[in-house]
Amino acid sequence: MKTERGWRARLAADPAIGTGNVLATVIAQGADPDGPGLTFDTAVDGYPAEHPLTLGELDERVQARTAWLHAHGIGRRDVVAIWATEAQDIVLSFLALTRVGAIPALLNGKMGPAIADEYIRRLRVTAVLADAAHKPLLAGEVLAEPRELGTGDPAQAPAHYRHHRDDPVVITHTSGTTGVPKAVLHTHTTLYAALKHLLTMPQAQGTDRILNALPIPHTATILMVNQVLGNRAEMLLLSSQDADGVLRQIERWKPHAVYGFAVTWAGLARADLAARDVSSVRMWFNTGDCAHEPHIRKLVAVGTRETVTRDGRVMVPGSHFIDGLGSSEMGHNGFHITHTADSSQYGRCIGKPYEFAQATVLSADGVELPVGQVGILGFRSPTVSPGYWNDSINTYRFRLNGWFVTGDLVYRDETGHYFHLDRIPDAVAGFDGPQLFTSMSEERILAALPDVADCTVVIVEHEGAYVADVLLELTPDAKPVDRAEAVKAAVAPDVAAIIRTITSVTADQVPVTVTGKVRKVALREALT
Repeated sequence: MKTERGWRARLAADPAIGTGNVLATVIAQGADPDGPGLTFDTAVDGYPAEHPLTLGELDERVQARTAWLHAHGIGRRDVVAIWATEAQDIVLSFLALTRVGAIPALLNGKMGPAIADEYIRRLRVTAVLADAAHKPLLAGEVLAEPRELGTGDPAQAPAHYRHHRDDPVVITHTSGTTGVPKAVLHTHTTLYAALKHLLTMPQAQGTDRILNALPIPHTATILMVNQVLGNRAEMLLLSSQDADGVLRQIERWKPHAVYGFAVTWAGLARADLAARDVSSVRMWFNTGDCAHEPHIRKLVAVGTRETVTRDGRVMVPGSHFIDGLGSSEMGHNGFHITHTADSSQYGRCIGKPYEFAQATVLSADGVELPVGQVGILGFRSPTVSPGYWNDSINTYRFRLNGWFVTGDLVYRDETGHYFHLDRIPDAVAGFDGPQLFTSMSEERILAALPDVADCTVVIVEHEGAYVADVLLELTPDAKPVDRAEAVKAAVAPDVAAIIRTITSVTADQVPVTVTGKVRKVALREALT
């Protein structure tokens, strides 16, 4: 193999590479079959849990599944739902289904059975793969458990399906904060466009050994699988994203980077990180919702990172945290900002768009708004999903004047940095009326009250007026004091004036989606 930079440049220049064929392309380009493949936290076809599959072993296990699918009549354009918990069940099935030209539809294992049945019905699937725990929960027929696919004969695998750039290759789903999740389609090229760009850049510090704490059926995990295969890096994929388990794996496996959602960082920030061995971590990477300042500060205070001094490259205490804003529909984080212990730009700053993307702030009728004015986030990028599977109404509802609208309220400053204020359904933000934001209120409460580990703010209409209810999750050492004045002083005056209740809660009292996002719609219904 040539130099790392030359290898990555060759992949980036390959016109045929995309989400559906990265594994096969990397092998065809001459990658060492004894080099890194993927590592799973559960057993794979006789290999024990946490056995680092080589590239050759990974390819053989995928070929076995490809042969099984081909023998059972699964092929081009067949939509196959996968409902499972273990990372290996989902990732290996995804890799095999794309090899036969099928379209894997990935379901989060935490999805409720009734919602899963309805979601699968709307997909109009050809077949369903479900693990032993989920199989009896489904009303319809299940073709097989994902692990059964590993019994296929690799030698009988058909030739790799040849993908066109616009071929559909995977369906993932949104978090489902308002009910049945939307089915997000990605093509061979949309979900690889950002990775092609990153292949032309120097490889980021820490990305040679990654702990994947992202939800496995999420778009972000598919991105990560293809990124590490292209980078010839190591990655351990976790089937569960609970903070305690992630922390234990950091201590055991010693990753250089950890990828996750905001809910994981909130969980890690509750721990006494100074008493744990997280020294291997150089970088934390957040996607989905942007992270809260107090959680970021606790993470960048630990770990180590490489920096350049007059004496050359040295390791120093403290890590990087790369924050931004992403979604299944955006296909990759659309924005990025890097924090260290010395950072001061917070206040829900999501940074600037990546070079491959464009962003703007829009009025309700699609007019681009000036610096400092709050509006709807508009986004353009080759990474954006072409739409929702079998759902043209929502596909076009989220397009405005040529922009994909993410459902977020933002503003940008004179330097081009974007700031996230709230999700549209959670805010009261008419362009000519009140400006009441829940996410920004949470950010300010967390920054002002160090004995609050996490919080949720909900705004509802009650008897013709808006009222706000504040739920505080306190740290274990928090004292039983009245926090009403401190909370009101932290938030914007318009929000402070409408606070109705301030309640201490535990984490399990706050309803969340399968990806850990707070279900504010459920809280609004309960509090109205």
